Amino acid sequence: MRSTFRWLSAGALGLAIPFVAPRAQAVAQSAPISGIRYDVTFDSRTAPARTLRVGMTFDVGGPGMVLLSLPAWTPGAYEISNFARWVSNFSAAAGEKALTWDKLDYDTWRIRPDGAKSITVTFDYLADSLDNAMTWSRGNFAFFNGTNVFLYPEGRPTDFTATVTVKTEPSWLVTTGMKPAGAARTYSASNYHDLVDMPFFIGEYDVDSTQIVNKWVRMASWPKGALQGANRTTFWDHQKKMIPAMGAVFNDIPWDNYTTFIVFDSTSGGGSALEHQSSHLGIYTPLLVESILFPSITAHEMIHAWNVKRLRPADMVPYKYSQPEPTPWLWVSEGITDYYSDVVLARSGVTDTAGFLILTQGKIEETDATPPVALTDASLSTWIHPTDGTGYIYYQKGSLAGLLLDIMIRDASDNKKGLDDVFRELYQTAYKQKWTGFTSEQWWGAVSRAAGGKSFDEFNAKYVDGREPMPFATVLPLGGFRLKVDTIREPRLGVTSAPDSSGVRVAEVQPGSPAEAAGLRPGDYLDQVGDIAVRDPSFGEQFRNRYAKAEGTKVPVKVRRGGQSLDLQIEVRLAERTERRLMIDPAASAKAVRIRNGILKGVGT
Repeated sequence: MRSTFRWLSAGALGLAIPFVAPRAQAVAQSAPISGIRYDVTFDSRTAPARTLRVGMTFDVGGPGMVLLSLPAWTPGAYEISNFARWVSNFSAAAGEKALTWDKLDYDTWRIRPDGAKSITVTFDYLADSLDNAMTWSRGNFAFFNGTNVFLYPEGRPTDFTATVTVKTEPSWLVTTGMKPAGAARTYSASNYHDLVDMPFFIGEYDVDSTQIVNKWVRMASWPKGALQGANRTTFWDHQKKMIPAMGAVFNDIPWDNYTTFIVFDSTSGGGSALEHQSSHLGIYTPLLVESILFPSITAHEMIHAWNVKRLRPADMVPYKYSQPEPTPWLWVSEGITDYYSDVVLARSGVTDTAGFLILTQGKIEETDATPPVALTDASLSTWIHPTDGTGYIYYQKGSLAGLLLDIMIRDASDNKKGLDDVFRELYQTAYKQKWTGFTSEQWWGAVSRAAGGKSFDEFNAKYVDGREPMPFATVLPLGGFRLKVDTIREPRLGVTSAPDSSGVRVAEVQPGSPAEAAGLRPGDYLDQVGDIAVRDPSFGEQFRNRYAKAEGTKVPVKVRRGGQSLDLQIEVRLAERTERRLMIDPAASAKAVRIRNGILKGVGT
């Protein structure tokens, strides 16, 4: 799961990368190749230039040109990235003989073998993109994704075997989910999909492992010492609790070993991560270490090992790396995955009922603040990053749809079935028995069967494929919850803002607001209001609590504008806001209480 970077996102850092349309012409076919070996070099010589040196050696098995392509995107990051942009110094040779090559298109290199039976291509790859779908380095450390650097033969089957050898300093570490291939720092994959779904850490960092439900789990974190002592122990404890709860949903642990890759960077404004079949790679501000968002994002990405990496929409089986692969089902693949991250935290005891309410409440607020949009439309539109705020709402709104569906299934079945049963059925039929991915008929059929034959056509038409407000008032009480509506007067600055690599940037200043009167402008970076750091994830809550009774007073604001630091004064003004607060229903029936316990504790009748 990856979205553009947000304070409360479980998605990934967003880069402003232009969309490039898929090829118009028919896909060409490379001459057959075999015996594919890759090598990746990152050491003290390449590190200062922030580059990887990449090599690919293969045997040519037939006539014609060899066509080698790089993917245009990484699964889980639903955007075209065009990884060929970061390639330089490309060359091709047969032994000592240089071979002629040119570009067939923007991400495909065409090589003339001239009778050669074995060819080696090499290139440099720039490692300067701090994004968990990309390649990044800093001093004695680098991470990369296989989609960034591993070329594939255009138009040929992806079931080829390959090995990867990492060349680095003797004292530096290498960590990946790929299987060791015998030789030192050499790994193997039986097909291209597995090959590119195993990120690498190279360099100096902390790594340790333990067994959870009889499977090995590793944790690799950079920089050294950033996650140590009590915080590392707590994070391990969270994983030990969460993984069994995840396995219970699907009745399966699908990997032999799992790796949690963690990068802490002080320029990050929040947290995000990207899933893989037996790992995930997250980038976080150090401020998140003690926040509930840290295990929440972790749970989301781990659940993707089941829902997305194995069970996913038929639209995305198999992955096509050269073009967009849009689907209207991201509200299930990402949104309901996010619902289950909240459920797993509660069921495993990492958080409690109050924590579940807080996380769900945040999703209600974010959905309320977004223009009405169908979940199917938001799922499709994410590929073009719409600017109206709807491009990623399938996370939050999809999670809420999952909660309502779970309640409705449990209500219809007298809590004998739930959304767990939907995923268990589809995991078996659309993944384990025959990996075809699920269709609309399979999804809604499984939902209806779990609910004893109840139709969900109206729910789908109004709230999934339609834009009507979610039916919280009628459905939540069936699960022992309710929304309490309050009118609140609270302090407001009058700006909209978003974090980026330089801080918290003002996107808009509302006319007539305290911010406008104080002289704030779009493009300014807000550093501090009073003594509260704006980059603190709890800034909004701290600001409202601190100045709730200070209307009319002036508060100092520290701003950066065009390289200059400014000290402004802003007047505290209160504004009315209607808040819908999720809470436990004190008047819940015995059946509703059982349903609530089924959701939060994983129990049936």
